[in-house]
Amino acid sequence: MTEIQKPAKDKPWLFRTYAGHSTAAKSNELYRMNLAKGQTGLSVAFDLPTQTGYDSDHVLARGEVGKVGVPVCHLGDMRALFDQIPLEQMNTSMTINATAPWLLSLYIAVAEEQGADVSKLQGTVQNDLVKEYLSRGTYICPPKPSLAMITDVAAYTREHLPKWNPMNVCSYHLQEAGATPEQELAFALATGIAVLDDLKKKVPAEGFPAMVGRISFFVNAGIRFVTEMCKMRAFTELWDEICLERYGIEDEKYRRFRYGVQVNSLGLTEQQPENNVYRILIEMLAVTLSKNARARAVQLPAWNEALGLPRPWDQQWSLRMQQIMAYETDLLEYGDLFDGNPAVTAKVEELKAGARQELETLDAMGGAIAAIDYMKARLVDSNAARINRIEANETIVVGVNRWQQGEPSPLTAGDGGIMVVDPAVEADQVGRLTAWRAARDEAAVQAALARLSDDAKAGRNIMPASIAAAKAGATTGEWAGVMRAVHGEYRGPTGVSRAPSNKTEGLDEIRAAVDAVSSQLGRRLKFLVGKPGLDGHSNGAEQIAFRARDCGMDITYDGIRLTPEQIVAKAVEDEAHVVGLSILSGSHIPLIEELMERMRAAGLDHVPVVVGGIIPDEDAVKLKGFGVARVYTPKDFELNRIMMDIVALVSPTSRAA
Repeated sequence: MTEIQKPAKDKPWLFRTYAGHSTAAKSNELYRMNLAKGQTGLSVAFDLPTQTGYDSDHVLARGEVGKVGVPVCHLGDMRALFDQIPLEQMNTSMTINATAPWLLSLYIAVAEEQGADVSKLQGTVQNDLVKEYLSRGTYICPPKPSLAMITDVAAYTREHLPKWNPMNVCSYHLQEAGATPEQELAFALATGIAVLDDLKKKVPAEGFPAMVGRISFFVNAGIRFVTEMCKMRAFTELWDEICLERYGIEDEKYRRFRYGVQVNSLGLTEQQPENNVYRILIEMLAVTLSKNARARAVQLPAWNEALGLPRPWDQQWSLRMQQIMAYETDLLEYGDLFDGNPAVTAKVEELKAGARQELETLDAMGGAIAAIDYMKARLVDSNAARINRIEANETIVVGVNRWQQGEPSPLTAGDGGIMVVDPAVEADQVGRLTAWRAARDEAAVQAALARLSDDAKAGRNIMPASIAAAKAGATTGEWAGVMRAVHGEYRGPTGVSRAPSNKTEGLDEIRAAVDAVSSQLGRRLKFLVGKPGLDGHSNGAEQIAFRARDCGMDITYDGIRLTPEQIVAKAVEDEAHVVGLSILSGSHIPLIEELMERMRAAGLDHVPVVVGGIIPDEDAVKLKGFGVARVYTPKDFELNRIMMDIVALVSPTSRAA
């Protein structure tokens, strides 16, 4: 009897958890603990000041330090972050974009201090500014100089860090902002094309194919896992097609679609949060089941991320999910399970056709950089349609709009099921930053920053000067300050026009109520929507402004990254009837406390303030103690109810009663 030869078992993907919080030293402890548990790569989360190029003591950093990631202000912080972790042996992904050249420079400087061979460093900087303008909001400079910084990093790594992925094209955040699968495919691929078109001018022709092979992608996988799996197959086929036909890349290995994934966080629910474990597992199937479209690295969110920061145990639970899939099942023993499946083939072709059509539109507009306003508006529209389907029960979300009743979750008992960052962390970080500045050679720092400025103005690659500034002791805020001075700052499109959309069906009752209250007020109800602090997750604010506009309110929404002082000044200027604030970074207590103090000082005690975000119940009580009229969290998904609340809050009749 002939023995059947089994195929060799595939190696598993890289196991990552996305982590970083409070301080570099605390994050270092977490990294070493996760590595000891079997994690095989690091995925570093930086706090919002670090992402947006501010030092921890900047006015805009107030309340944001160490909240959604680790603060890294200078070389000392980066040393502490990777203490006792040999970088030459590590595969490190850094979720950093606007300040990517700077953080990579700090990483290189620490690796050199460790005695590492820099040419052996492996990892990725996200370094995708286009999706920052569209969905995440941590941009600094305008699109064209930002594109140049992306390709500066790529050109530098080609020469000095040949194993490093200089850019992660991020479709993940596009889906979080409401992108359809076709939009996610097209907008991400258009970004990759924009980068390669620019990079082609900066590297020798013979080195270009290998650089195409170093561009990687960071992708989302949602709950419709068959569609998502087909989307991944479409991604691989379209990228291969683009690399071959547009760039003439003959070597198949350089055309391979290389991607890491975090599965969808948008669909994680505050209601019945234990159900999120199943959602995460199902979403992981989309990026692991199909061998020909399998992710090279997977990081899973924790079940409780709709509630707040996950604890180490929560991250461990997500890591174990990956390990069980890779080592206990037989998945890695087989070839692709879907080749030749007619349903899969048809869906892949449908997605490719839709993506090609969108790519043609973008190409006609001059590519991704020129089409940023168009893409942003499309995402806001798609997200509005997604929310409408949930509100209308066309899309079922278990525990949200169906089967809401259930037993209380024991997982959220006790500490509330989330990690809380000690407010003292910020003062501690600022103290160490002050000490760092005092101890460094100031003349050397200023000379390094002057060189950086000269190189940026002259259009030279900024990486050598950035590394020199890192070694001299410059800070994140100082590096970004040079970029702002040379290239200017940028305020991205909101995607929310002042004119109502054609999506006013079902809003007649609210529109009538808005008209009635506006008549009582003597002018159109004025609603100011603001995002204080550095949180760039603007989806919620956009959808509130979008719906309020369609309900007939006069809205002002100027986008992200405003100080409480600026928002209050705008409320005075606009004579706002109501102020709505959106914060998802966890910095709501200090920012709202300051804003309410400024509202009182400006004589606006009578103007109701409503707040939305990921806000624990005990924090909601504190906000109401500051004078906030209403607090909304992700469980408040019915936007029409929120609109009626706003009408009632500003109604002279209601307030008199």
